[in-house]
Amino acid sequence: MPPAVNHTMSAPEWAMLLCLSVLWGGSFFFTQVALEALPPVTLVTLRVGLAALILNAVVPLSGLAMPRGARVWSAFLGMGLLNNAVPFCLIVWGQTHIASGLAAILNATTPLFTVVAAHFLTADERMTGSRMAGGLVGLAGVAVMVGPAVLAGLGADLLAQVAVLGAALSYACAGLFGRRFRRMGIPPLATAAGQVSASTLILVPIALVVDRPWTLPMPGAAVVGAVVGIAALSTALAYVLYFRILATAGATNLLLVTFLIPVSAILLGAVVLGERLDPRHIVGMALIGCGLAAIDGRLRAFGRTRRRLPPEIQGRDI
Repeated sequence: MPPAVNHTMSAPEWAMLLCLSVLWGGSFFFTQVALEALPPVTLVTLRVGLAALILNAVVPLSGLAMPRGARVWSAFLGMGLLNNAVPFCLIVWGQTHIASGLAAILNATTPLFTVVAAHFLTADERMTGSRMAGGLVGLAGVAVMVGPAVLAGLGADLLAQVAVLGAALSYACAGLFGRRFRRMGIPPLATAAGQVSASTLILVPIALVVDRPWTLPMPGAAVVGAVVGIAALSTALAYVLYFRILATAGATNLLLVTFLIPVSAILLGAVVLGERLDPRHIVGMALIGCGLAAIDGRLRAFGRTRRRLPPEIQGRDI
C-alpha cells in the first residue's frame, strides 16, 4: 500500500530522518578532508564502490538475496544515476569552487524541487500552499543559519552554483523515481545495495578515463579514514535509512533531510568541537522547524483540530 496522501511522519520516521541528516552532514567534513589528495570523480567512485562492497556483504548476512532481472537492474541504474553519480559529482565539483555554506543553501532547494515535481508526477504527494510555504520558510532558515556572509558570493562562480542546483534537482527526481522499489517488493537494504552497485558500474570507467587514479600519489591516513567514513557511514548506512523512510513517508518528507543537514553540522560542531552557537543559529533552527512542520502536515492538522473544537475551548491551550 502506498503512503497516505501528504503523509504526516511518525516519531520513528522523524528519528530516522534526524539520523540520516547527521550521517549526510558528516559527508561534507569527510569530503573536505579527502579532496586534499583525491580528485572529485575518484573520490565519488571510491565512496560508492566501498559502500557497494559493504552492503553486498551485509545483504546475505541479513538473510536476503539480491534481486535479478533486467527490469530491476535497469531501475537500479536509473536510481544510481539520479541519486549518486550525477549529484555526487556535481556537488563535489561545486565544493571546489564555492563555499560549503553556499553549497548547503543551494542544496536545501531540494524539497522545493520535490514539492513541485511530486505535484505533477504523483497522485499521493500533491502540492499544497502549506507545503510550498514550508519549503520557502525552511530554505530561509538554512540561509539564516549559514549566515549572510556566504551570500556575498552569490553570482560569482555561477557554473558551480548551477551545478549544485542541478544536484538538488537530481536528488528530487531520484526521490520520486525511487518510490517504485517498494511497489516492486524490494527491501530497503537490497535497494541500497543495488543502487550503489549500479553507481559503481557507471563511475568506474569515468574515473579511469578522467582521473587516471593509478598515477595519483598514495593518500595519507587522514584521507583514507575520510574515504572509509564517507563510504560506510554517509553512504552505506545512510542509504538503508533513506530507502526505509522513502517506502513509508514518501519523497517529499524524505527530502526534508536537506533542511536538517546544516542543523546537524552546526550542533555537532557545538557538541563535539565546542563551537559557539550564535543567535542566528537558534533563529534559523526555529524557521527550519516551522518549515518542516508545514511540509509534514502537522500545522495543517493542528488547524483542523482547532476548528473542530467547541467555541468555548478554542482559546485554551491544548
